[in-house]
Amino acid sequence: MITLGVLLTPIILRKELELDDLRGKSFAVDGYIVLHEFLALIRDRTGTPLKDRDGNVTSHLVGLAFRTTRLISEYGMSLVFVFDGKPPSLKMREIERRRKGRRKAEEEYREAVELGDLPTAFSKAVMTGGLTRGLVDDAKRLLDLLGIPWVQAPSEGEAQAAYMARQGHVWASNSKDYDSLLFGAPRLVRFLSINGREWLPSKGKARRVYPELIELEKFLGHLGINREQLIDLGIMVGTDFNDGIKGVGPKTALKLVREHERLEDMPSDIRDRLPDTVDQIRELYLKPDVTDDYSVQQGVLREEELEAFLVGEKNFSVKRVQTINNRMRSRAAQKSLNEFFGGRG
Repeated sequence: MITLGVLLTPIILRKELELDDLRGKSFAVDGYIVLHEFLALIRDRTGTPLKDRDGNVTSHLVGLAFRTTRLISEYGMSLVFVFDGKPPSLKMREIERRRKGRRKAEEEYREAVELGDLPTAFSKAVMTGGLTRGLVDDAKRLLDLLGIPWVQAPSEGEAQAAYMARQGHVWASNSKDYDSLLFGAPRLVRFLSINGREWLPSKGKARRVYPELIELEKFLGHLGINREQLIDLGIMVGTDFNDGIKGVGPKTALKLVREHERLEDMPSDIRDRLPDTVDQIRELYLKPDVTDDYSVQQGVLREEELEAFLVGEKNFSVKRVQTINNRMRSRAAQKSLNEFFGGRG
């Protein structure tokens, strides 16, 4: 799994939470990031993903079905999944870099398997999971059958999720990447999972993580800059749309922004190393391509169709699918009670 996004970790202001702190909240979930996480971590000890009888990968469906329904049923969360559309042209170089990284990991995975080095094989395998249209279509189908809404973004999913949060249609954007903040998400929640694990490729292992909340206004106030300056900081560090300036990390970039305020007023040695596309990158973050054509309302659980899909086509056990159905029925019943008593109040 190769993650993208601007590096803000050394300067980020975050609050670590428990899942109970997020009970009843609503989120626009970065669907591609979530599916990549499932593809990376739901594998056997050799690094092989779960598959159905026809050899089609199902790891992402297992994660989507079981983690999502637990968050909904046990914590009363409302989730809307957002999927990427057509990437901006400026992102194509980063996408190609990601493909090359995945191909390299695939080669190293095969070599490790041939040598019988299972730990290395697993560590390389988790970096190979590419999302195909078929895998994404299966995920959307599963969400439809569960009655969980999803949104097709015209371009960047994180931009769409941030827009939905700014409109007040969800409480927060949920993504691993900090780009959501540059896109203007008022709240970003990272690591929204039951037993959170983040894979660390450089160490070849996963670490335990807990939900994190970053509130944009508090974060900007802490840094002493505004959102436009945060975008300029990101451009110096590097984004999905440009390489950063070598030797300039988040702390140095913050110092430069505080001192000079905007890229145009930076010292010449900085200005000379900036991309020619600065204005285009700013525009992508400040005025992204988003849509109002979406709904955050929960749909109807289609139990028989869900069983036919998961059991009949994807080789899930009947018992496990019954567990999924029970969770979603429980959530629907609780929601009806809340609406009834709320309406009477």
